[in-house]
Amino acid sequence: MRCRLLTASVLAIAISGCATQSPQLLSQESVHSQQSQVEAQKLATEASIKHPVLKRKVALGRITNETIYGKSLLRDDKGDVLGKQVTDILSKALTESGQYLVFERPDIERLKDEAQLTGKALNLVGVDTLILGSLTEFGRKTEGERGFLSSSKKQIAFAKVDLRLVDSETGLVYHSLSGAGESSSESASVAGFGSKASYDGTLNDAAISNAISDAINKLAVEIQTRPWHTDIIAVEDDLLFISGGKSQGLKKGMILDIETKGKTIKSKQNGFDITLPGKKIATISVHELFGDNETNEGAITKVVSGSIEGLKYADLNVVEAKQ
Repeated sequence: MRCRLLTASVLAIAISGCATQSPQLLSQESVHSQQSQVEAQKLATEASIKHPVLKRKVALGRITNETIYGKSLLRDDKGDVLGKQVTDILSKALTESGQYLVFERPDIERLKDEAQLTGKALNLVGVDTLILGSLTEFGRKTEGERGFLSSSKKQIAFAKVDLRLVDSETGLVYHSLSGAGESSSESASVAGFGSKASYDGTLNDAAISNAISDAINKLAVEIQTRPWHTDIIAVEDDLLFISGGKSQGLKKGMILDIETKGKTIKSKQNGFDITLPGKKIATISVHELFGDNETNEGAITKVVSGSIEGLKYADLNVVEAKQ
């Protein structure tokens, strides 16, 4: 009897020594109400828009899978399933960021077919930047530990995307970037009890999404460094109508400058067209905004100082006021 009790005690000590349990997570309510958190986020968003934001027109070109994963002899180049997935996720991320006008290119043939069915002409818009790139790294690994009566297993997926921004007029690659991300899941069991994890395919999608999010964050930093400008679309009496509205950061009372478009000269050194600096001729103030979406938004402005009389407004640029 004593021998059985001793054996049971030793076994209990062994189990407690080998079993590793994660600490229980306790939920805790925030000290701030949900309403106050929403208001704080709204104020932070408004404070971040200190300057007008020029939404660049972008389109996705060739986005392919250059890794071994997802390829087989039964698929041709047009059956790049993973490349199409990267394209869709990237298009969604660019659109949701609110900093770009994203135009369809991968499925443009379907748009043409639909236009023929409706009998309407397809009014395609050219873009400023064509985004090209590929999924250059992708892999999975499994890590784990095994004790006397306990075991743990961790599945990790890693992805990396490389993108480059190409000027649609010159073909110049003016910026390139990379984004990396990973996703993981973990399970543990003690003496045969606990969670058991099989192959988790959702980790692949999460890793790719995280890599694209990282790339979009880097892309936003580069885009914000580019100067904002717009054009005058109409002049009526003493009112000037310009392109761009709320979605581009324009507000009532905002002060903007009007400059002449500088002369464009072709450089013999590098072969590119160089635009000479324009001359400031007037200052305007935003009086009112109109339009209901980013494609038809505009602003009504009034001249505060200077004059554009006698000048063709097609030869003028509206730029951010210099401090």
